[in-house]
Amino acid sequence: MTDGNQALKKAGLKITLPRIKILELLEQPNNQHISAEDLYKLLLDQGEEIGLATVYRVLNQFDDAGIVTRHHFESGKAVFELSSQKHHDHLVCLDCGRVIEFSDNVIEERQNEIALKHNIKLSNHSLYLYGNCTNSECDHQD
Repeated sequence: MTDGNQALKKAGLKITLPRIKILELLEQPNNQHISAEDLYKLLLDQGEEIGLATVYRVLNQFDDAGIVTRHHFESGKAVFELSSQKHHDHLVCLDCGRVIEFSDNVIEERQNEIALKHNIKLSNHSLYLYGNCTNSECDHQD
């Protein structure tokens, strides 16, 4: 049984073709922070006959089961990434929408210190930093 099938079984979800195909796409490094619409387009490109409504339904099921994490960056649409990744934070370009993942031990320690100071025990957190690209990599630079 593949890792994807085990993840579905562990989450209490039946192993179906749409779930397997979507999970396989999400496991590819280039498909992190991907929208339901973009996943749907990739499935069409592969010749899969899985409807957009099914993609949305499967992603919602994966989110409820903890298989994916849903993010709402400034683009206005939800994007998804696998939850099994090591904790990281995000930098988001407001011009081109590029998302950069990063980890910083100093930031993590400081967040814990602040929570402790306010008598809060952190169970989880997310940090999104928004700005604008300052180099030619941005798709929307003039």
